[in-house]
Amino acid sequence: MKKTLIIFDLDGTLIDSVPDLAAAVNAMLTELGTANASTEQVRSWVGNGSLVLTERALTWANLATDDAALHHAHERFLAHYADCASCATAPYAGVSAGLKTLKQAGFALAIATNKPARFLPEILAAQGWHDFDCVIGGDSLPTKKPDPTPLLHICDALGISPAAAIMVGDSKNDVVAGKNANITTLALSYGYNYDEPIAHSEPDAVFDEFADLVAFILKNFAE
Repeated sequence: MKKTLIIFDLDGTLIDSVPDLAAAVNAMLTELGTANASTEQVRSWVGNGSLVLTERALTWANLATDDAALHHAHERFLAHYADCASCATAPYAGVSAGLKTLKQAGFALAIATNKPARFLPEILAAQGWHDFDCVIGGDSLPTKKPDPTPLLHICDALGISPAAAIMVGDSKNDVVAGKNANITTLALSYGYNYDEPIAHSEPDAVFDEFADLVAFILKNFAE
């Protein structure tokens, strides 16, 4: 069966958002009176949503992570991120052109990210991306990736079978979610995967460049 839906992860797949995430994390840490983390350190914490990102930052800084402390720090992180969510965030090479090509080829395009949904309209608008048929954030549903529910929700919302879908991501969360949803999984090697090669998660194929991913999809799945 030809695939007609492509579900993309966002951070580490379509955009490099670490500079802005690091700025917000460090503004939070400064408020809490502790040292700042490096951008590369923050990069290794990204992928499981903003609450886990906050918890990893607090643990790194040897700060309390009980419910009250974590909730307070998370709210401060979100407040700071709201001020800089699209300041330095930028698409990876070939992404904007590739998305346009896939849309023109007739694919439905969607996003399933663990980033809080409130930040998505601004970030997508800043990149000039208005052609996604469905966008799901990390708090849009009761569960997030690696749970397959967000992917299955998108398929259901668009009336497309999981057998006719592709999941594209950069981390094991994306690959595991896709496999558990019985969706073809394609991965990019340049993103955020906790310093682990994405090939270790055994997606159906791995690409170093977004343009190569697009060419593969057009060759194998375009109608």
